[in-house]
Amino acid sequence: MDDVARRVARETKAMTRKEVIVKAMAGRLSWIAAADILGVSARHMRRLRARYERYGYQGVVDGRAGTPRRKRLRPRVIAELCRLRQERYADFSIRHFWEQATEKHGLTLSYTWTRLVLQAAGLAPKAAARGKYRRRRERRPLVGMLLHLDASRHTWLPGVPQQDLVVALDDADSRILYARFWPEEGTASTFAALAHVLEHFGRFAELYTDRGSHFCYTPRAGGGPAADVQTQVQRALHALGIRLILARSPEARGRSERAFGTIQGRLPQELRVAGITDYAAANTYLTTTFVPDFNRRFTERPAQAESAFVRLRGVDLRLLLSAHHPRIVANDSTVRFGPLVLQLPPTRGRVHYVRCPVLVHEFPDDTLGISYQGHLLARFDRAGALLEVPRPRTRAA
Repeated sequence: MDDVARRVARETKAMTRKEVIVKAMAGRLSWIAAADILGVSARHMRRLRARYERYGYQGVVDGRAGTPRRKRLRPRVIAELCRLRQERYADFSIRHFWEQATEKHGLTLSYTWTRLVLQAAGLAPKAAARGKYRRRRERRPLVGMLLHLDASRHTWLPGVPQQDLVVALDDADSRILYARFWPEEGTASTFAALAHVLEHFGRFAELYTDRGSHFCYTPRAGGGPAADVQTQVQRALHALGIRLILARSPEARGRSERAFGTIQGRLPQELRVAGITDYAAANTYLTTTFVPDFNRRFTERPAQAESAFVRLRGVDLRLLLSAHHPRIVANDSTVRFGPLVLQLPPTRGRVHYVRCPVLVHEFPDDTLGISYQGHLLARFDRAGALLEVPRPRTRAA
């Protein structure tokens, strides 16, 4: 046995006979080195190699090469599977890789065979031992009863600063209703997600989130949320009649945590294969490709076919789903907001709004607005420049 074979033997001393043979079949080990590791003669290894070339994987593993087998992988399938794994899909999960190999590259084999071959060839890790028994919480029977809203900061694009992927997920069927990259999760990202769901699907019953500072105010670390302090998100949800449920631990949000595990194991690899290098293109890919494919593969059938979503009418979501800051209009028709002085323009409906209580709105698109009694008077950019003067409301005849 030469030095190379001895080193390989030490590294693979815990491998089974099948694993050694599959490594030789995949070209990661010479057949002579495999013979040395298994402790068989070169002549017998030539027999095994001949069986492999003639009958494929089953002929090598179980020794019944002369019997026709219904389930048999051809040598070229194993070689192509290992080549694709090593050269193009090394960072894909096993199931994700199997989907690509069968759908895009035309390989015909089951997921189980793919997993066994990759694990035997050392191209995929074996599953970890199972933990203790835990009972899974039952899903809500109807869509629209409970939504999970969570975010995950991850290296989605290599060489680019990390961002948060904000996802809204229906508890009944695990369907993604909203997904978008944000520089940082917060009130603005929450309002944008809520606005999308409310506009496209309708009002839902409950929202399940973590205890982020934009969801609740916690005066003491490790303590419960303050009942007498209302955040901007809590104020908006209360106005909409949506109950906010705050999780106590990541384990309590198991459904959304598992979904993010799947997303983290698929999305970065798909973005790489698609050649996407910035978050603007990544958001487009989310909407047009990834979310529809995710929902097609992983959506569950809810217990009941009806929907708990309720269409909203007569609600200005743009004003409601924004951060509210009460102010009083000064004598010169200006409103102070931090260092900015926002000048109200003249309107046809009223001469002025001096000394009127108004609300300054921080919209999710990083613009500002001023409203009076539920009507938007003007919209500004972050520098205080006027962007929009909405038309005055017309009274019904």
